[in-house]
Amino acid sequence: MPLESCMILLDNSEFMRNGDYIPTRMEAQSDAANMIVNQKTQSNPESTVGVIAMSSSGPSSGAELLVSPTDDLGKILTALHGVPLCGEMDVAGKDAVDIAASVQVAALALKHRRNKNGSQRIVLFVGSPLQCADKRALVKAGKQLKKNNVFIDVIALGELEENEPKLRELVDAANGTAAAAAAGGDDAATVERTCHLVTIPAGVLPSDVLITSPILRGDGGGGGG
Repeated sequence: MPLESCMILLDNSEFMRNGDYIPTRMEAQSDAANMIVNQKTQSNPESTVGVIAMSSSGPSSGAELLVSPTDDLGKILTALHGVPLCGEMDVAGKDAVDIAASVQVAALALKHRRNKNGSQRIVLFVGSPLQCADKRALVKAGKQLKKNNVFIDVIALGELEENEPKLRELVDAANGTAAAAAAGGDDAATVERTCHLVTIPAGVLPSDVLITSPILRGDGGGGGG
């Protein structure tokens, strides 16, 4: 697999306590993230991975950078397994995680990565309901990623009926497929899909789904198809 710098965004809101994935959404996410980290670091020894927790305690309660992109596997795994559950579940007019803002933090971390070679990718886990997420903000975030040549893979586990359409908007904007469709019909089908949305059915281990998904197969430009 080609050289890549990757940021993994973890959903660590209180919704991740839910037991619809075995044993919980949080632990199922951790297992999948661990597999992705191992695959990326083993496929190219110069590839780097960073980790962001999308909920944090304290006044900001927003995304928290746990480790910048690094090839130190020990640092990455320590960050993955030290993520606490936090964030309010029921705040009026506000989701437990802010996807658009978290993606911006990840893109900034990639911009300041040490090794400027190779592709840039964000792997985003979402298990909290996106009741207040603004479609326009998600589309804008996706377009900004495309402009900056940053790929994004989204893994949805839980709240699928509510979240999937909104997350699809983000991924389509990052792929440029929505713009192609608006510009001229069939062009949308020819746009190379370098970003992916993978939904995990309840009760299924995310790692079992991901192992055969484009996210781990590394299809297409920078790891997609």
